Amino acid sequence: MGILAKIWAFLVDSVQTLLLAAAVFLVIYIFLFRPFQVNGHSMDPNYQDGEYILTNLVVLHFKMPQLGDVVVFTAPKEPDKDFIKRVIGMAGDQIMLKSGSVYRNGTLLNENKYLDPNVKTYGGSFLAEGAQVTVPEDSYFVLGDNRPNSSDSREWGFVKKDLLIGESFFVYWPPNKMELIRNPY
Repeated sequence: MGILAKIWAFLVDSVQTLLLAAAVFLVIYIFLFRPFQVNGHSMDPNYQDGEYILTNLVVLHFKMPQLGDVVVFTAPKEPDKDFIKRVIGMAGDQIMLKSGSVYRNGTLLNENKYLDPNVKTYGGSFLAEGAQVTVPEDSYFVLGDNRPNSSDSREWGFVKKDLLIGESFFVYWPPNKMELIRNPY
């Protein structure tokens, strides 16, 4: 076999390998896992602006989000944006904000595993201080971890199930912040 034939064989093998890798990447990206960048400070201190988080696109087809899950969804008022927030209420739950605290089904929600005890959660234009709402069927009540600086369900209401993109499970960038995202409950 001549040198040109060897070079040609190498090039063909390299292109085939690259095409196969690209196809595998596309299948994973479209159907299984997708990276999302945290934009803004609504999830501080747990997830900072600029961090990249891997989100499972499949899991929510088999199970419903649970209290404490971190989810990515299409922003209800801005369909060209994706938001990342924490699930605080599911269908049928009654949510009330009173004296800077969150009450779920009449019980004070213990958020000490992911929030500093001094963090206060006050009402917004959708859910005012002292008012109570019941989460409708196929909907969720979500809050950012940085309560004073988060656009969330307090302002624009519930997130419908069909707006959910996936459940976040792994912070992978920057490398010094790499960690699994665990449900605190």
